[in-house]
Amino acid sequence: MASVRDIRQRIRSVRNTQKVTKAMKMVAAAKLRRAQERIIQARPYAERMLAVLNSLATRAQRESHPLLAERGAGKIELVIITADKGMCGGFNANIVKRAVSFMEENAGSVLTTQMIGRKGRDFFRRRRLQATGEHIELLRDLKYEQVAAIAREIMKRYIECELDAVHVVYNEFKSVIQQRVVIEQLLPIRQLQFDEKVTVQDYIYEPSPEELFDDLLPRHVEFQLLRAMLESAAAEFGARMTAMDAATNNATEMIDTLTLTMNRVRQAAITKEIIEVVSGAEAT
Repeated sequence: MASVRDIRQRIRSVRNTQKVTKAMKMVAAAKLRRAQERIIQARPYAERMLAVLNSLATRAQRESHPLLAERGAGKIELVIITADKGMCGGFNANIVKRAVSFMEENAGSVLTTQMIGRKGRDFFRRRRLQATGEHIELLRDLKYEQVAAIAREIMKRYIECELDAVHVVYNEFKSVIQQRVVIEQLLPIRQLQFDEKVTVQDYIYEPSPEELFDDLLPRHVEFQLLRAMLESAAAEFGARMTAMDAATNNATEMIDTLTLTMNRVRQAAITKEIIEVVSGAEAT
């Protein structure tokens, strides 16, 4: 059985760890509030723009713009958005698991990846999977210009027929205790599904469809990628806050258990000393 001194050292060590997890929880909570405000502001614009572009893609001819062209799924790019750090529960593991599942489902296609976040990059690098792009520490201070540069490079390769489809996998922020891993098709822009009885009428465009698509489609792709990163950033802080709260509570329970054990060991030692004293007195 461990001595009282050893148990005290363990209690001191657990208390120090508890201070760290509590501080990390408070930092994550502060960052979550700012990230949540950004995603709440971005969602309405992103969702409405997606609905408008889906509607346009349904009515327009696929030849109207290269970003609308459907070429099957021979060459697929998967954009994997993970965190740069751990200590956030199953946040990174769930994304990686879903990405691996997607790769297995599309094993017949030529798959390339864009890695956003250190954890995803490190996981696939250990498995010797080469990425066409790696972006580390991007989510720490997310700026539209940085995301737009990544999106423009992806669109350039899509227009030049190096890619047939682009998907993005990320954690969608639902609440502090709930995130949902989703895979969304970024390119080509999806068409809406209508009932066969419904006749789909095209719009009268002003300016021309070509000018409209040249302006709207690239901006749409850039903003949808930005929204995915904002969702992932908020989900990461929520997951880290929950994980650190659980770690802090577990540390409290461990300290209580160790304190109880220490008291029992101390009581046993005192009882043993009393017995030895009494036995010595009786012997004399």
